[in-house]
Amino acid sequence: MKAIYDLPAPAKLNLFLHVTGRREDGYHLLQSVFMLIDWCDTLHVELRHDGQLSREDLTTELPADDLVLRAARALQAHAAPGQGAHIGIAKQVPAQAGMGGGSSDAATCLLALNRLWKLNLPLSRLAEIGVKLGADVPFFLDGRNAWVEGIGEKITPVNVPSARFVVVKPPEGLDTRLIFSAPDLQRATPVAIISGFAADSEQLEAQDPESSAFKVFDFGHNDLQPVAERLCPAVSDAIEWLGAQGLKARMTGSGSSVFAKMPQGPQKAELAEAPAGWQVRQCSNLAVHPLWGWAT
Repeated sequence: MKAIYDLPAPAKLNLFLHVTGRREDGYHLLQSVFMLIDWCDTLHVELRHDGQLSREDLTTELPADDLVLRAARALQAHAAPGQGAHIGIAKQVPAQAGMGGGSSDAATCLLALNRLWKLNLPLSRLAEIGVKLGADVPFFLDGRNAWVEGIGEKITPVNVPSARFVVVKPPEGLDTRLIFSAPDLQRATPVAIISGFAADSEQLEAQDPESSAFKVFDFGHNDLQPVAERLCPAVSDAIEWLGAQGLKARMTGSGSSVFAKMPQGPQKAELAEAPAGWQVRQCSNLAVHPLWGWAT
């Protein structure tokens, strides 16, 4: 095998995000449900025999040493001498959006190079490498929608109903560090239990699909959103824009993207014209990552 092309790296949405405390080392304790969506970056990897790692930006220009190259270097420590790779990235998922694009790219890179270099490392070992790159990387490696706790390292797969969403990314981005360091950040949301969320999902078949789906997607809230709206008024603008169209929106992750579940019905819905510079995309959620099963 000399190359693997058209490798998807899907984004995620945080259905809710609770900050339940803070550790002595400064890391925040979180609870969230991460859900995969079909807004994807695409990676292409080609084998090099000179031991070098190179990257080609096929759409958006990326930082010189991004998570993909860092992931490749970390995995290369397990490869035979002389094994390298050329990695092309077609970036579509926006940065500073709370959608995990960089972490997803890193996860897809690890899965692809594990196969290209014939390393056959188990998923647990890839996750050990991935968590050192970013807290969200193990989630994308696991490849299933999940209840996430701790600082992001505790992952429990959950089922979520199939649904469509509209995702809005204003031009402005948000620095996660500024949000988590804000003195007015809510850090004491009561701990939830997974059964409180999962009960709705498990009973979907016995209930009306529309009403039960709304229950699941209305669970909880995003503790980061008030701080984000103060730092970036465009977050509020995007929520209000969706609200004016009858859609109940909330921010994903640390923003600045917001999303809303769309009513059941046609695959595409007519939306009002968005302000200049906004990215607006109608997405479906995914039951599993497209590369699920590439490592076990």
